[in-house]
Amino acid sequence: MKEIIVASILFAVAILAFIMSILSFMEKGFLFNNAFLYASEQERKGMDKKPYYRQSAVMFLLICLVFTLNGFEVIFNIDWLSYTAITIIIIAVIYAIISSIIIDKRKK
Repeated sequence: MKEIIVASILFAVAILAFIMSILSFMEKGFLFNNAFLYASEQERKGMDKKPYYRQSAVMFLLICLVFTLNGFEVIFNIDWLSYTAITIIIIAVIYAIISSIIIDKRKK
């Protein structure tokens, strides 16, 4: 019973991340990106938001994948799924760093 509750919470977070990813790919809704959040009002008005929406969308999609894998691991007790989730987290961190560098280079 405990596994079902934990898996349900994991899948709920995965669904939320998937919805956020879709909205970000469509460039709708609030932009959840550090560059946007830390920018001043004046910088936000002149900012090209498209690359930041894309970066956020990919990150939310990877987060969705991680939580989905963790949910399946809890339900089916498949240990190797946690290693796959860790690998995806590492890929997400690398993607965030590289895409931030590329976005900064395009601005200049």
